[in-house]
Amino acid sequence: MSSPRILILPGWQGSGPGHWQTLWQQQQQQQQQQQGWERVEQHDWQRPLRGDWSIQLEEALLASEQPAVLVAHSLGCILVAAWASHSRHTARVRAALLVAPADTERSPIQAQLPSWSPIPRQGLPFPSVLVASRNDPYCDFERARSLAQAWGSRLVDQGEAGHINADSGLGAWPQGLALLQDLIKN
Repeated sequence: MSSPRILILPGWQGSGPGHWQTLWQQQQQQQQQQQGWERVEQHDWQRPLRGDWSIQLEEALLASEQPAVLVAHSLGCILVAAWASHSRHTARVRAALLVAPADTERSPIQAQLPSWSPIPRQGLPFPSVLVASRNDPYCDFERARSLAQAWGSRLVDQGEAGHINADSGLGAWPQGLALLQDLIKN
């Protein structure tokens, strides 16, 4: 089986320079293994529209016959569920690492991101791991557990790691990279 492409799906406002998604890409560049790692760029990181973001993901997947592993953070997790609920090309995805999903049905978030509700609850048609934190300000742990169950994802408890982003002080987050490598192997 050929090596999958890694499609990085940042959340709302993108992933900045200290974010583990960015650091993983930089590590691949330093190791001259950038081929196969791609960040799915969105038209508007500040005012995301679910339909627009889904189209960008669909186009990224259709750009190559090579299978992909999705690496999503925050709103990127909701994007994966939304895209998978309607795409006819889900077979192009080998697996997904879903980290710190944003609860877009929560009042303050829902008001800022109205096109992201409701959150699709269909099972994902590919293996997935959902990593959640017990003190994530954007999604309660029990809510993350409920999403993992609905999507058929294996839940990984990251402990108290905030939103599992640059502010969490995880750096390149080697534990997350190990989870990704396990997904790629299986």
